[in-house]
Amino acid sequence: LSNMAADPTPAVVSAQWLADAIQNKLVGPKLRILDGSWYLPKTKRVAKEEFNQKHIPGASFFDIDECCDKSSPYDHMLPTSSDFSLYVSDLGIGNDTHVVVYDTSDFGSYTAPRLWWTFRVFGHNTVSVLDGGFKNWVADGHPVASDYTKPEKRDFQAGLNQSWVKSYEDVLENIKTKQVQVVDSRSGGRFRGTEPEPREDILPGHFPETINIPFTSFLDSYGKHHSPENLIRLFQEAGVDLEKPLWASCGSGVTACHVILAAHRLGYSGVGLYDGSWGEFFKRAPPELIVSEGKKD
Repeated sequence: LSNMAADPTPAVVSAQWLADAIQNKLVGPKLRILDGSWYLPKTKRVAKEEFNQKHIPGASFFDIDECCDKSSPYDHMLPTSSDFSLYVSDLGIGNDTHVVVYDTSDFGSYTAPRLWWTFRVFGHNTVSVLDGGFKNWVADGHPVASDYTKPEKRDFQAGLNQSWVKSYEDVLENIKTKQVQVVDSRSGGRFRGTEPEPREDILPGHFPETINIPFTSFLDSYGKHHSPENLIRLFQEAGVDLEKPLWASCGSGVTACHVILAAHRLGYSGVGLYDGSWGEFFKRAPPELIVSEGKKD
């Protein structure tokens, strides 16, 4: 992994920082707030409806199921550069906009790192995750709004960094060559094969040579992102060497971005994301590459 030059944009910003920015009327073409919430259908939560009821003042809703590759059989795979450009231009975001992303999950941070990563993979580095998300924003007594005014359109030009996106073929090859460490951020039970997957047509388990670090490990008990010191310990205890190549995977390419965000905060960029993740791997892989302690149906 490459150590990056000092990145001027903090990967994580505090609620107080954002509250001050809102109070000082800085939200506009140079600072945009995005609610990137998304929920599995079985949770019965509809993120867009929740946004319409309450959100951080000045925020817009970013729908990862809308801005995606709709031709793919897998959930919310990356859109094309041109589709991404059009979608974010429409949200009043230009190439000089600082974007702050959050979600409304009970975890404090769930889908926001995916949105953070999506901006970065399309060449936009001025993007930050709101520490603690909407849950802590509300708990800290910061204001919420229900009204929404669509921002004025801006021009955004995206360029995809393809080397950060890994395919099923890449993963198969790596199972043979073992050149790259792969971290799977699903829960321990889903990883081991002892708890069900949330999608009906997929059984739990993992592919060979994978290290499990559930995404919740990257958050403290309040749902805020761990300090760099804690992240170093977390990776070390899991047996991950950040000086060596690393990819991340999960159920559908969302929570894996917690791994990438954590590595980035420690100065390592270029962690690859297996976008299809377990959802794709399970459907395509031969049975001998499915590792599971669970019962075989």
